[in-house]
Amino acid sequence: MAESANSPAAAGKQVLLQKIYLQDASLEVPQAPQIFTRPWTPQIDVQIGTAAQTLGADQHQVMLTVTVSAKLDKDTAFVAEVKQTGVFQVLGVDSAAERQAVLGAYCPHILFPFAREAIADLVQRGGFPQLLLQPVNFDALFQDHLSRAAAAPETSKPH
Repeated sequence: MAESANSPAAAGKQVLLQKIYLQDASLEVPQAPQIFTRPWTPQIDVQIGTAAQTLGADQHQVMLTVTVSAKLDKDTAFVAEVKQTGVFQVLGVDSAAERQAVLGAYCPHILFPFAREAIADLVQRGGFPQLLLQPVNFDALFQDHLSRAAAAPETSKPH
């Protein structure tokens, strides 16, 4: 049975994952093999970034970049970076602010488990112990981004 244009399902909001792929992945171990002879007590730093690009009227590419670096004292043990990307079809989201929230928080939330798995695999293949990244609250990160963007013009005004 076909849905009419006025039915609730046709008027509903949908985010459909069309494609997911690993756009780029790298692991650098600049101190190998000496780094493997030291006690493993790293300081771990995780950086996360997102970028969205419109591909068509309802299609968007969202890239989640996760960079993890581990240091032993001042020496870099490894740097692992993954660019996990997805193509999403966003339907029924007419508000620019709501679309921005979908692309800036919801879509990265979908991509993160794939990026976490890729990082864990790279690190382990590099000869290091298992690395399990903790879940990320992309809604909070997105709200923080909006707050900083709103405050930026105020801080750049001359006094």
